[in-house]
Amino acid sequence: MIADVLRATGEHVVIVVIAVGIAIILGIPLGIWCARRARAGRFALRIVDTIQTIPSLALFGFLIPVPLIGGIGMRTAIVALILYSLLPIVRNTLTGIRGVDPIVLDAGVAMGLTDRQLLREVELPLAMPTIVAGIRIATVIAIGVATIAAAIGGGGLGTLIFRGVSMVDTRMILAGALPAAALALIADVVLSFVERRIA
Repeated sequence: MIADVLRATGEHVVIVVIAVGIAIILGIPLGIWCARRARAGRFALRIVDTIQTIPSLALFGFLIPVPLIGGIGMRTAIVALILYSLLPIVRNTLTGIRGVDPIVLDAGVAMGLTDRQLLREVELPLAMPTIVAGIRIATVIAIGVATIAAAIGGGGLGTLIFRGVSMVDTRMILAGALPAAALALIADVVLSFVERRIA
C-alpha cells in the first residue's frame, strides 16, 4: 500500500509540474500580449475563460479523440491541466502588468528605457507578486483536477481513489485523497511564502 501511494504521488507531482510549467511558459507571454492589445486581449481572455468553465471530465472527453494530443493516458491529462492552468496565470499577469503605476512607467521612459527594457526591468518585477499568486492558484487547481485524470488512465493519486470507490474500500480512498489534499496545502503554503517574499 505504501509503495502504491508513493508511486501515485510521484506520478501526480510529475503531471502537475509539467502541466503548470508549460502553462507558465504559455500564460505569462499571453498575459503580457493581452495587456498590450486591449481588444484582442479581451477576446483571448474570453476563450481561456470559456475553457475554464468546461467540466473536467467533459474536457477529457473532448480531448481523447483529438489527434496527436488526445488518447487515453497521461498525455491527455497533461494537456487538459495546461488548459485549466492558463486562466489564473494569464489573468494575473494581465492584472499585474496593468496595475503598474503610470508614473513609474513615465519615469522609465524619461530615463530612455525601450519598451522591452520597461517590461523586463520595471513592469515584470512589479507585477511578479500578482503573477506568482496566479501560479499558486493554477497549481492548486491542477492538483485537484489531476485526481480526475485517473478516469482516462492519466495516473496519479486519482487511481487509488477510483480503485477504492470501485472496491468500496475507505482505506484505499483515503490513501489517494489525503496525499492529494496534502500536496495542495503544501503548494499553497510554499507559493504563498514565495509571493510574500517577492512582494
